[in-house]
Amino acid sequence: MKLIRFGNPGKEKTGVLLNNIKYDTSAFGEDYNEQFFETDGLARLKKFLVDNEGKLPQVGANERLGSPVARPSKILCIGLNYADHAKETGVATPTEPVLFLKSTTALGGPFDDVVIPKDSVKTDWEVELAIVIGKKASYVDEADALSYVAGYMLHNDVTERGFQFERGGTWDKGKGCDTFAPMGPFMATADEIKDIDNMRLWLKVNGKTMQDGNTSNFIFNVPVVIAYVSKFMTLLPGDIISTGTPAGVGLGFNPPIYLKAGDVMELGIDGLGESKQVLKAYAKN
Repeated sequence: MKLIRFGNPGKEKTGVLLNNIKYDTSAFGEDYNEQFFETDGLARLKKFLVDNEGKLPQVGANERLGSPVARPSKILCIGLNYADHAKETGVATPTEPVLFLKSTTALGGPFDDVVIPKDSVKTDWEVELAIVIGKKASYVDEADALSYVAGYMLHNDVTERGFQFERGGTWDKGKGCDTFAPMGPFMATADEIKDIDNMRLWLKVNGKTMQDGNTSNFIFNVPVVIAYVSKFMTLLPGDIISTGTPAGVGLGFNPPIYLKAGDVMELGIDGLGESKQVLKAYAKN
């Protein structure tokens, strides 16, 4: 299945994507959140679709898409998980996964504008594969790790490099700004992805290809990442783990290239669709 959420921010309804047609599943009565995943929601939704075949209303073509899953308890990210990206940023290849948190208030839809933060001059792009956790996970064995996956999504881990590296402390300052986590357009359930270790991911800025990588180049693959993270914190259903970005970020150029108002980011991953975000300057509400 491919899960979508649509409608105005904070008031999204649930849906599914079937044969490239979006259908409204709000009659199912649940959001795609922690409780949904925890209570075998995917199986119940599948039965709902069978029972209501031919009865579901289509979603309007102009409806905004939100994040395919509701705001989770946490968004975890793996830093420097492609050797080519570690090299371009001038750091040693990690011997263990690098973990940081991205604020859940950064979560947005796949076609929402990305707002350059106040005082930012180094906003950057990062196409990434995101994992959605399907059940509570603590001290998971690598051999069992994939059984904890509900599905996968496309994620743009937008980052402010000055905030990340020049303001002291951890990376989180440059990662959690509002609008910095566009997800989707859909969450593909785990059974939809045949080879998680061979998925092309790419990103363009203003039509020019900046990133073109493949998950076959992970330093730490999906089972390793899930097992590793679960040693340090409990993962809850609906939690998101973003698995790192390949080479080609703005920071890696000499001189670096950063985003400005009016720039357009387009990105995609095999089997997980494409998204597009326009950069907007910060404006006080």
